[in-house]
Amino acid sequence: MAFEWRKMYKSEDNIEYQINDIVYDTILSHYEVDEISDLTEENIKEVQSFYDDMNEYSVMCIGFVNLIGKWEEESGNG
Repeated sequence: MAFEWRKMYKSEDNIEYQINDIVYDTILSHYEVDEISDLTEENIKEVQSFYDDMNEYSVMCIGFVNLIGKWEEESGNG
């Protein structure tokens, strides 16, 4: 019988949720804001700069991409 991993996407979604949660909480706490939309353009530039210097293979990258994308969407700067 060949190996199968049914609904692997559920595990992947759960991991992405956990990464987002950690990244979002860390950034929001650092800038002492409650919501992503409360971040300023300068804050996002700093976060983007940090992200740009990260190891491209870091599993945390997805959280940074998601946060920046969400900020751009909410602020109309995308």
